[in-house]
Amino acid sequence: MRVSRWRGLLTDVRPLQASPAYRRLFWGNAVAQLGQQMTNVAVAIQVYSLTGSSFYVGLVGLFAVVPLVSLGLYGGAFADAMDRRTVALVASAGLWAVSVLFALQALLGNASVWVLYGLIALQSGCYAVNNPARAAMVPRLLDKELLPAASALNMGAFNLGFTLGPLLGALAISWQGFAAAYLVDVGTFAAAYFAVYLAPRMPPEGEVPRAGLRSVVDGLRFLRRAPNLRMTFVLDLCAMVLAQPRALFPALAAKVYGGGAATVGLLQAAPAAGALVAFLVSGWISRVHLHGVAIALAVIGYGVAVGGVSLTELLWVAVLFLAATGAADMVSAAYRSTILQVAAPDHLRGRLQGVFIVVVAGGPRAGDFLAGSVAGAVGERVALAAGGLACIVGVLLVVAWQRDFLRYDGREPMP
Repeated sequence: MRVSRWRGLLTDVRPLQASPAYRRLFWGNAVAQLGQQMTNVAVAIQVYSLTGSSFYVGLVGLFAVVPLVSLGLYGGAFADAMDRRTVALVASAGLWAVSVLFALQALLGNASVWVLYGLIALQSGCYAVNNPARAAMVPRLLDKELLPAASALNMGAFNLGFTLGPLLGALAISWQGFAAAYLVDVGTFAAAYFAVYLAPRMPPEGEVPRAGLRSVVDGLRFLRRAPNLRMTFVLDLCAMVLAQPRALFPALAAKVYGGGAATVGLLQAAPAAGALVAFLVSGWISRVHLHGVAIALAVIGYGVAVGGVSLTELLWVAVLFLAATGAADMVSAAYRSTILQVAAPDHLRGRLQGVFIVVVAGGPRAGDFLAGSVAGAVGERVALAAGGLACIVGVLLVVAWQRDFLRYDGREPMP
């Protein structure tokens, strides 16, 4: 009895067993995520080394969020109007090319922060087209009852890369400079590309919308009539925009904890390490049906943990708080992704995944800019405390405005 109870807590791997195509996508993305996070930490450290300013590190988020917002919605429209595999292949090729350019600028000794900003913008534009298509492929590969477990698996793969990537990126930078981290990203991205290449074709089903502004507007109009889907986006923005600590890590490492690149890598990896621990005991996620309550509580926990980082000068305590932010975000993301995949109709799923990508990927970039700007005015620790408090207050206000979200039941999904 005790053994079966523990098994019920462990990660549900049935999606990997049920679909070989999903399994290939999962492992390809997991390997590519490792390299991508090495690039992310390398960019932050390279910008800080060139400028010595948290504000300029925060600007990385601004240059990323503009193409994410502008192209993310159109990326979803392409995924609904065209074969999703083809869209993902073309966008993945663009991402691969940008990884090569990151490596080249480092090998050539680039000393201009604007080159990095330009590459970040290109990368975000390709990502905005690629990810809605990839995410919209998953419900075609798995049965409905496996989607919560698949969401947890996808978050686990993401956070495994987010845990190991920054640490390995910092080690690579310390060993052979920025180019080493970028070159690993070039190599690992091959796994993601060929996983998509081996996937089955996924042409549109039923009504085929024409990719364009009208198609994007149709998706946004549906979202206006879908309060539960809309709430998943709003609550995530409370965390990712108001309480995103990532842009502050280089300055915290240098000013508060007295470290260098390795300390930045540790801070960057801590949230993902917490998320990975939560993933390993995520078997219970499929058994919770009040998804709205779970999301609200998880986002509040995230805000509390971010605020906690501001209260300590001990590195190991800060790492524990940051790990708690990752665990809370993993739980929130698993349920938010499930609501989107289950409650959205297939002919709109690409466009709604585009909105999801704008929020999930664009929100943290906007949060980087906000955190860097606030820290430039009042300091990094005050910015952390204010962000955590703003996140908690934001969740309470939004839930009070849309109380029906707390009654959302995964067994009877309603958009």
